[in-house]
Amino acid sequence: MEQNLPSYTQNRELSWLKFNQRVLEEAADRTVPLYERLKFVAIYSSNLDEFYMIRVGSLADSILYDPTLIDKRSGMTAQEQLQKIYAQTEVLSRRRDEIYRQIKEEFSHAGVEFTSYKKLSGVEKRQAKTYFNQEVLPLLSPQIIDLTHPLPHIPNKTMNIVLLLEKEGKQYFGLVPIPARAERVLRVTNQRKLLYVERLVYDLVEELFPNCRVLDKATITITRNADIQMDDEVMGQSDYRDRMKQLLKKRNSLAPVKLETMQKVDSTIIRYMQEQLEIIPEQTFRSKTPLDMSFVFKMPSWFTKGQKENFCYSPYEPCQALAVAGQRSMTRLVRHKDVLLHYPYHSMEPFLRLVEEASRDKSVVAIKITIYRLASEAKLVEHLCNAAENGKEVVVIMELRARFDEQNNIDFSNMLEEAGCKIYYGFEDYKIHSKICLITYKQNDSISYITQIGTGNYNEKTAKLYTDFSLMTAHKGIGTDADAFFRNMLVSNLSGSYEHLMVAPHSMKNKIFDQIDGEIQKAIDGQSARVLIKMNSLTEVDTIHKLQEASCAGVEVILIIRGICCLIPDIAGETENIKVVSLVGKYLEHHRVYAFGTGGDLRVYISSADCMTRNLTRRVEIAAPILDMELRKEIMAALDLILKDNLKSRVLRNDGQYVPVVIENTHAIDAQIAFEQQAQAQEKKGQGILRGLMCKFSNRE
Repeated sequence: MEQNLPSYTQNRELSWLKFNQRVLEEAADRTVPLYERLKFVAIYSSNLDEFYMIRVGSLADSILYDPTLIDKRSGMTAQEQLQKIYAQTEVLSRRRDEIYRQIKEEFSHAGVEFTSYKKLSGVEKRQAKTYFNQEVLPLLSPQIIDLTHPLPHIPNKTMNIVLLLEKEGKQYFGLVPIPARAERVLRVTNQRKLLYVERLVYDLVEELFPNCRVLDKATITITRNADIQMDDEVMGQSDYRDRMKQLLKKRNSLAPVKLETMQKVDSTIIRYMQEQLEIIPEQTFRSKTPLDMSFVFKMPSWFTKGQKENFCYSPYEPCQALAVAGQRSMTRLVRHKDVLLHYPYHSMEPFLRLVEEASRDKSVVAIKITIYRLASEAKLVEHLCNAAENGKEVVVIMELRARFDEQNNIDFSNMLEEAGCKIYYGFEDYKIHSKICLITYKQNDSISYITQIGTGNYNEKTAKLYTDFSLMTAHKGIGTDADAFFRNMLVSNLSGSYEHLMVAPHSMKNKIFDQIDGEIQKAIDGQSARVLIKMNSLTEVDTIHKLQEASCAGVEVILIIRGICCLIPDIAGETENIKVVSLVGKYLEHHRVYAFGTGGDLRVYISSADCMTRNLTRRVEIAAPILDMELRKEIMAALDLILKDNLKSRVLRNDGQYVPVVIENTHAIDAQIAFEQQAQAQEKKGQGILRGLMCKFSNRE
């Protein structure tokens, strides 16, 4: 079967590990500020945990129901994929530990020392011991494990100290869970020394077993399968929110997929834990990096002003887009011309202002929106609640299955419903991942629309961290399509037809292929032909084959893909006209753009969808055309700048490896920093225009 595999495809999971390796490379880059390098280590670790919880968990499950199932991109069984994942994880873990060690040393030279209790001075030890006795000890629940006290359930991603004990000539195991409520890091000596709480407990753990001798001890954490599925029992619940609450309770009890320890992996303790957890040695990893690095994101609040300047990226506050400069009414502006926001370089505030205006506009009769992820504190929810309380029809299609945001979405759905919003949850078999907001106006029996469509979530926090496009338009055709979309969603109709929008799962894939076929025909006819797509991941097999077909026809195919890419470019006779670029930098590249053709024949769409099987066939997604010529130019200029990046970009070679971009005869370009500078310059220009207008009106008075 492997002989029939195309030469230009590769395994999804191993491609993802290469992406996470690129994240780790940022942690090793000495041009990146020191704290930001540590943050990349934390992001790498968090990414890997989620990968094991979802992808490795899913592969482990697939072995149970069909161990012979073959990956159609690589020809490997699930077991073969897992073995390669474990081996590559071991390699990357050693690299991560070395990078972490280097970062620790550099922090120490800069006056911030990561230390242990045993290395503290006498005065510092007394301070740490007082903290332990007053703040940590009351939260600890140590126990001996024996016939009458079996090993308790260990929840997902919790830290524990496991001990080998001797008492009255007999050996026992002991367990001390590290309390989640305890502060992760103790800061001593004017906050110049940092001591992890698990290391403090580890060094003092003997005191918790006064009648025992500690023979060995190990700090561990378990990563569990989190790929929760609805079973018949849960499906029987009448309320969808109750179903999701039941599922979330199951997440901490699913099977382990990874065991990590900060001590030796061949010890009696680890062998005991492997036996108890039914985990094989290949799933067990030693880490010299903290097992929980969530504390890293709080560290800037500990730094002095000088340390922040030295350790962190220069602070950047999202700017007002030039298009909205001096505009008091977003409604009036969008009715006049389409507006495009580019996060995080532009602020989300203009969109929030548009919704806020709609919430109190007497001509607004309805606001409809699909929501996938929200910040824990969301002004958008406040505006939607106000709109409902002001008598508007507010329809919210809330996706409760947004992984790891389920509880947040359940809470917000309750809040919105209590304010009078109509809450819908979509489909049992299809996640609603689209990002669309429709505002409907009625004046003098005339209906009009303003539609917002984006590539990213309505999350006011991640809008400062993720790169996304957000289009606001009063185009009647797009508004009519959006209105039809919401009607179809509310009656569970996935096969609606639309004039301007591309909507998955029914028609998006075919319409994308139609656009690619058009470029193929142009190439056959000897015309210039190009496909340029920016997305997070490419895994969908039919799309890969279609892009290969385009390459063979002579179409120039440029793919900007941050994460997984199951297509291998530059293979003679197959993908030689395909170029794949990945950019990993200060911000998370997240926007999806589909562009076909060149010059006056250019068609550009922004979308919520990647070219993944789940997006094109198992999710509700939307792609919207950019009809305004100036906005098309703006998006293409942004993609062109990314392609010119020679500091943070990597090019995928035909051997499956990523290498730095080499662009000769040009200065160093970091596209994300360049976008910041452009946005700041535009905001300054907008402020100048606004001041000019104010002076003009002042002179008139």
